Order: sequence, then C-alpha cells, then structure tokens
Amino acid sequence: MSNSISSRHYLLLALADMRQLQLLHFCLLLGISLAALLGNGLIISAVACGHHLHTPMFFFLLNLALSDLGSICTTVPKAMNNSLWNTRNISCTGCAAQVFFFLFFIGADLALLTIMCYDRYVSICKPLHYGTLLGSRACAHMAAAAWASAFLNALMHTANTFSLPLCQGNALGQFFCEIPQILKLSCSKFHLRELGLLAVSGCLGLGCFVLIVSSYVQIFRTVLRIPYEQGQHKAFSTCLPHLAVVSLFISTVMFAYLKPPSMSSLSLDLALSTLFSVVPPALNPLIYSLRNQEFKTAVW
Repeated sequence: MSNSISSRHYLLLALADMRQLQLLHFCLLLGISLAALLGNGLIISAVACGHHLHTPMFFFLLNLALSDLGSICTTVPKAMNNSLWNTRNISCTGCAAQVFFFLFFIGADLALLTIMCYDRYVSICKPLHYGTLLGSRACAHMAAAAWASAFLNALMHTANTFSLPLCQGNALGQFFCEIPQILKLSCSKFHLRELGLLAVSGCLGLGCFVLIVSSYVQIFRTVLRIPYEQGQHKAFSTCLPHLAVVSLFISTVMFAYLKPPSMSSLSLDLALSTLFSVVPPALNPLIYSLRNQEFKTAVW
C-alpha cells in the first residue's frame, strides 16, 4: 500500500474470523470492562468518601485505580467496537491517541506500583519514620512525579513513532496500536532512534523492578523477625496482594517485550498483551479488596 493510505488509517488484528467468535469476544471484553469499572470505581469512591482511608497506602491505591481505569478504557472499547461491527480500521489520529494513552497509563501503573512498594517498605522496616517520610506533601509529590514521568515518556515515544515514514503497508499484528507493531511497518533508518528510546524505557522499567525486589527482600527479612504470629500475618496480608499484582504485571510485560524472536507467534503475542493490558485493571481491585478488612468495611 502507498504511504498516503498507510498514513490515513491502520488495520488492527481481528480477534476472530467467525462471526460467532467475534460476538463471544465482544461479550468477554464487555464483562471484563464492567468488572474493571465496578471494582476500580468502588476503590475510588471508598477512598474518597471514607475519611479513615485517607492514608498513604490508600492514596496510592486510588491513583492506581485511576490508572487502571484509563488503561482499560484506552484499548478495550475499540476492540469491542471492531468485534461487534466486524471492522478493523482505526484512524491515524486514533492510533496515535491510543499509543499515547496506553503508554501513559502503563507507565503510571509501573511508577505507582514502585511507590506503593516503597510505602510498604517504610511501613514495615522504618515504622517510626513513616509519618516523616510519607507525609501528605511527600505523597502528593511522589504521585505527581509518577504521572509527570509517565506523561513525558508517552509523549516522547508517540511523537517519535508517528514521525517515521511507513512503507510496509498498514496492517498491525495486534488488537490495539502498539509501538513494536508500528515499527515493523517503517522502512526508515530512523526507527533505530525509537528502538533506542524503547531500550531507555526498558532500563527504567528494569530499575523499578530491581527496587521492588530489593525492597521486598528487606520487607520479608523484617517480617520473619517479628516474634508474634499475628504481626506477621498482618504484614503479609498487606504485602502479598501488592506482590501478586506486581509479579503479574511486570513478568508479562518483560516476557512480551524481551522474549527471543524465535518464540514469537501471533497467538502468544495476543495472549501476553491481554494479560498485561486487560486483565490487571479488572484483577487489581479484587486482589486488594479481598485481603483488606479496612477497605471492605469502607465499601459496606
């Protein structure tokens, strides 16, 4: 296809070819979206209205819920529309917006999960300094830094990716617009610049992962020294849900983008992208609410 056609629209990957399967995918995506909207909406409402939940942990959880809502609303509605109406088209402007907001909310997710890990570390390992290190102003600054860094990262990648000329058609091998899929359509040597930016972002993500792992090593060492079983149970009940969310999110993202090309396949790429873009926003509220009595009381 010519560059003029490619620049006007893209073709997203169809989740299925049979009409019955397309409608089934629509129903599944609708169910996941409603679960994510309900769960994250409950978190936002409970934290905003429950004054006893105005603590650093729940403040960051509220920010994570906002990020999860934005993430699933970026990719899923277009996929639902395509499945329902049997279409694949997305405009160039819509694709750019999807790339920007997806990177923005995913980047904010990773930054907020790292900050929440720091919150757990200070709470368990340095409880006497908790009020000093995590005061209201410090929490606001950390949340603002997470959102601002995610915004700048998304803006940088989006502007660079959509400035590249395309000469390999306009069909993407994913159900939403994703930078690696768009780079496959580029014939310009400048795509190496975007690969460099992706490498920088990958290093930042790896840095967050290292901080999370090292923090949890210190947390578990401290918890295992607690002499009372009840104290250990309380510490684990607040840390394990966060660790489960972090493990699911980071492991799927890293495997999706760092796996060798020989392991790449259409079905595997689709499954991995679903795991880190669709499942966590619906699963996070469930994980956090099931093991937190304060939150369940506030919801009721």
